Amino acid sequence: MKRVAVEATLSPIREYLSRQGYQVENLNASAAQTNQGNYAAIILSGQDENVGGMQDVVQQCPVINAHGMTPEQVHERLQRLSQ
Repeated sequence: MKRVAVEATLSPIREYLSRQGYQVENLNASAAQTNQGNYAAIILSGQDENVGGMQDVVQQCPVINAHGMTPEQVHERLQRLSQ
């Protein structure tokens, strides 16, 4: 099962990815810093370019800016990352 960290404000994306078989976890700076190598991706809303210091933390994991994207589009992007 692939793990993803999703910003709390992205409920529709969280729910959709969970239904698609992803292990979805809340995104917070400490979890991302500690576990970023264990996530398939970190998904941000894009509303705040530096979410709780995340811009500085995320380096070992793909980041998806979900601003303006549907849950299906985010899922498609995740699938392309794994190819």
